[in-house]
Amino acid sequence: MTTYLASRVTAAASAAYGAYCLAKPQHLGQALKADLAEMPAYRDLAFTYGGRDLAISLAALGGRSPAVVRTAVGLRIAMDLTDCVTLSSSTNDRGLRTKVMAITLGWAALNAAALLLDERT
Repeated sequence: MTTYLASRVTAAASAAYGAYCLAKPQHLGQALKADLAEMPAYRDLAFTYGGRDLAISLAALGGRSPAVVRTAVGLRIAMDLTDCVTLSSSTNDRGLRTKVMAITLGWAALNAAALLLDERT
């Protein structure tokens, strides 16, 4: 039976990002080069990301049954895809949009690969 090690490693990384969002919520608006007037909305979004990322990551890290871990990783992938759509549509800067899409789709792919690897072992 698998221990879901790869999925738990990616969950730990996501938990670290969630903690970072809560500790430094201004990072999101800064990374997206938001106008000063938009910064409070991005700060609030970062708090939302922090809470949800910690909750889902803790479920994956502490899940005792394969179903819990699979569900948590599936939710993580869905959130990354949603983030891709939401954040990439928030800018008209083509380079920034490409960066956002690479990061969010990259995390979705990494989590999917980890889950597939875990399912094979």
